[in-house]
Amino acid sequence: MSQSMKSILWDLANKTGQELGYEVVEITFLREGPKRILRVFIDHPEGIGIQDCERFSKRLSNLLDEADPITSSYLLEISSPGIDRPLTKPEHFRRFTGETIQLRLYSSFQGRKNIKGRLEGWSDEEEGKVLVDVDGEKFIIPWTLISKARLYYRD
Repeated sequence: MSQSMKSILWDLANKTGQELGYEVVEITFLREGPKRILRVFIDHPEGIGIQDCERFSKRLSNLLDEADPITSSYLLEISSPGIDRPLTKPEHFRRFTGETIQLRLYSSFQGRKNIKGRLEGWSDEEEGKVLVDVDGEKFIIPWTLISKARLYYRD
């Protein structure tokens, strides 16, 4: 997905979220077999149910039809972030301090590309850094190195 397409989709989804009172957590637009799927993960302090997803889907679908940023056919899926919730914004790292997280990095950091540990928080230093404790070893990872970040509840 191009950067301009990504920006347009985020703008439309965030507009929908603000209008309806939901947080947009993550957006993906990918091909699964012959289909293209636009997935939007939303959250709310009281949780997300099917009716929330339907409301969000109807409103976002109208905005997507008006703006028409996607030229090919696609399916729109709205979902809760789930138990292994993605962490995509600095406020997520602040909110979930103390939880176990899993990070995938674009490039190696201190010999690791995958890191699982206890989230110690977020630092606004420079462009932002994620603080993680991995078995007593402290990592201060630049935000720009993180490809994916998720809460981790499996063992």
